Amino acid sequence: MSKNIPISLLELAIVTKGSNASETLIKTKELAQTADDLDFNRIWLAEHHNMQHVASSATVVLIGYIAENTKNIRVGSGGIMLPNHSPLIIAEQFGTLETLYPNRIDLGLGRAPGTDGLTAQAIRKDFYEESQQFPKNVSALQSYLSQENSTSKVRAFPGEGLQIPIWILGSSMDSAALAAAYGLPYAFAGHFAPKVMVEAFEFYRENFEPSDYLSQPKTMACVNFIGAETAEKATILSTSLYQMFLGLIQNNRKPLQPPLENLDGLMNEAEAYHVNQMTACTFVGDKLHLVKELKKFINFTQIDELMITSPIFNHQDKIASLKIAKEVMDEINS
Repeated sequence: MSKNIPISLLELAIVTKGSNASETLIKTKELAQTADDLDFNRIWLAEHHNMQHVASSATVVLIGYIAENTKNIRVGSGGIMLPNHSPLIIAEQFGTLETLYPNRIDLGLGRAPGTDGLTAQAIRKDFYEESQQFPKNVSALQSYLSQENSTSKVRAFPGEGLQIPIWILGSSMDSAALAAAYGLPYAFAGHFAPKVMVEAFEFYRENFEPSDYLSQPKTMACVNFIGAETAEKATILSTSLYQMFLGLIQNNRKPLQPPLENLDGLMNEAEAYHVNQMTACTFVGDKLHLVKELKKFINFTQIDELMITSPIFNHQDKIASLKIAKEVMDEINS
């Protein structure tokens, strides 16, 4: 490889069958500590609402919990859904986090609600209008965090003047255009919406405008990753992920299900098509296979950083997969 590609972790705090939110958050902490010990670059938590089996709804609180229980790894949002919030409040919250955990906090921003339409309305009545104001609200948030805001009548304390990296998150050309125009780093949700990822990265790089925050384009792709000591075991572990995506398509929300011996008869042809489209950026196998496939992926996409997410049922299997991911990236970067 011509450049060193850092590896990072996206954690959705998904509740597994037979577990609960309390156990899930403790497991999330243990995963973060493992990633920290393995020198992962960052761990991000995602904002979701009205999902019984996702424990990351109070994302800022969870970021603080993870940062408090780790030492070096960067901790942030993947992402904060900005239309749900006032830019001033986010500036204050992340300013507080950055004050408590200096040089370790990231602020990833998305424009989706992270939930269904009814819940989005419950979060704020004007959600649709605010989603249309996403670029303006990103600018407002940048202003609150800037030293230049010190002469304003409305200021963010703590927050003002702090160098908190802002990332634009997305799964479409709109997000690529915004990240490019604002000169901000760009992270793509390849783990569930990979269809236009390469096109979006190309557009972002071609249209990138250098800014005070970033002099050249910076891209990160998030992918599904399931590693095990054998290809056979990894394939079995991956059945939990495919069951999860099938549940999304069927609107049949369940906790993360135990793995199956195989997926035979689980989906009809149409369901299999949609699941395969959503999971096209999924890497499953033993170390040798994963090195080969991820090397091809990195060369093809030309990303600057890889983020993985691993919906694996058993906690120890998930920790083992995390260790394999680091070994894979060490080999690719060597």
